[in-house]
Amino acid sequence: GISVHDLFADDGLDINVKFRERALNSLGPRDEFSTTVQLEYLTGGFRGRNPNYFYSFGGYLEMDNITYWPQDYAFLVFDGNAGQLGRRYNLGDLKTRGSLVNVLHFGINKKVDRYLTIGARGKIYSGIVDYSSTRNSGSLRNIEGQNNIISSTLNADLLLQTSGFQDLDNASDDDLLTNEIINRALFGGDLGIGMDVGFTYHLSERTTVTGSLLDLGFIYHSSDPKSYSLEGNTTVEGIEIDVLENFASLDRDFWQDLVDEVEAAVPFDTNTKNYITFRPTKLYASIRNDFGEPVGNSGLQNCDCTAGSPGGGELRTKYRNSFGGQFYMINRPRGPQMALTGFYTRRIGNILAFKGTYTVDKFSYTNLGLGMNLQAGPVNFYIMADNLLSYNNVADSNYASFQFGLNIISWGSGK
Repeated sequence: GISVHDLFADDGLDINVKFRERALNSLGPRDEFSTTVQLEYLTGGFRGRNPNYFYSFGGYLEMDNITYWPQDYAFLVFDGNAGQLGRRYNLGDLKTRGSLVNVLHFGINKKVDRYLTIGARGKIYSGIVDYSSTRNSGSLRNIEGQNNIISSTLNADLLLQTSGFQDLDNASDDDLLTNEIINRALFGGDLGIGMDVGFTYHLSERTTVTGSLLDLGFIYHSSDPKSYSLEGNTTVEGIEIDVLENFASLDRDFWQDLVDEVEAAVPFDTNTKNYITFRPTKLYASIRNDFGEPVGNSGLQNCDCTAGSPGGGELRTKYRNSFGGQFYMINRPRGPQMALTGFYTRRIGNILAFKGTYTVDKFSYTNLGLGMNLQAGPVNFYIMADNLLSYNNVADSNYASFQFGLNIISWGSGK
């Protein structure tokens, strides 16, 4: 991987040398630059008349962007294709996708029995902006020419699909950008549906397994779609001039003739066709074992299950310590990404809990995290930070994650 520090550190090296050594010669098409931001602005829940059913609702904004390193494009931009006879540049190296989406959701959790809780949550997606270019293919190759020094063959099938950008651009011209963003976030943009499913199962009084599948859904982009395509193939040998044959028209623009020839064979086109994108589905699975002295169960029981509140009935004993592991996987354009996390939790009464984590993934083998959860009456505050060893120089980090939240919780007295 590469970090901002690798390129812009004040180390006396020329930036062109650093770019070649640390980017061009080190990164491959599976290396990525990605950002995910989730802002939850509403969350709530209530128990039904049947205490085994718990209902939840809420909304959040999610921005998710990923771009894979376009290796052969980078070589073309940095070096050009001179002196590269026989090399095939892969145009499929270009893969990028991103979106800004408002999500409203409603869920139901059911306590089946003392051991099993299941849950499902329906979602309505309202797309604000979207771009996707993930199905590109083709190549550019130079070989020795017959009528010129070099013969270049271009075979391209490139597509970039976008939605929402034109509406936002028009609104910015009229100083109505904020209103347009709100309108697109509240069902005035691209619409889609999805769902989450999950479960919690207690293998014993102290051992619990959970599993969940999130964002099984899609968005239909129809409110402001615009796509750009480049498709076709051609072989050219540069500007070919036969002086005798073209003696009377040597002042013509031969370069423009070449450009026109390539554009006719490999046309650049735009259209406003609707399109569908699928949400980046996520899989979670975990196992936790509790040990140590029991902690009093008076007051609110913190729900630590993926599927949601376990419902009414007898509260389970909480213990002072827990340890376990979690598996995470997300669907990405070049295949799934995975992470494995081990954790230890220490509880101090019903008020305070600390959690330490160690995560192994494609970004780091030294990802240590620390979190805290504070429950003071109806006020719940939590904070979690990952990759702590990189915080002394964030610019030199390949990965960073930070979460915090504040909840106001109310609950009724038991009957």
